Amino acid sequence: MATDRDSVLEAAVGVLSRRPTAHLDEIARAAGISRATLHRIFPGREALIREVGTLGLRRFAAALDTARIEEGDAQAALRRLVDAVVPDAALCAFLAGENQLYDDPGINDLWEVQDARVRALFLRGQQQGVFRIELSAGWLSEAFFDLVAGIGWAVQDGRLAPRDGAFSLAELFLGGALRRPDTP
Repeated sequence: MATDRDSVLEAAVGVLSRRPTAHLDEIARAAGISRATLHRIFPGREALIREVGTLGLRRFAAALDTARIEEGDAQAALRRLVDAVVPDAALCAFLAGENQLYDDPGINDLWEVQDARVRALFLRGQQQGVFRIELSAGWLSEAFFDLVAGIGWAVQDGRLAPRDGAFSLAELFLGGALRRPDTP
């Protein structure tokens, strides 16, 4: 029986996003394969971590593209991004929690390109008078990503229903990021 690489990666996300130090045995068990099979697919933990990180960044880039964040009103673009990214919130949780990825220049380069796009969205929103100007676009980007990761953890732990993820993220984030008429 052939093992689907993507299903192994999905199982790894489910384990590693909550337990970054999980043993390869746990990941193999979650994927329904032996540790030997896991090693045939990924030669070691470092290769698996890098592959999951790359998958997360590819999916985040696809969400940015799907949401067309460079188009139109910034608030509407952010709502589209929320809808596009929440299905992969567990991958964002993995990316937020896996500090081994920060040692990889290729991963850092991929992240920087995507983060620059999100920062540009917030800067555009600030220029449009939609988002708060006393919070930097860089901080808004960081906070947004961390809230997406929080949605991933909350859904995994059963504290939030998957269908409520996008609404919860948009309402909480926009409630704090939107510019109030009485502030400069």
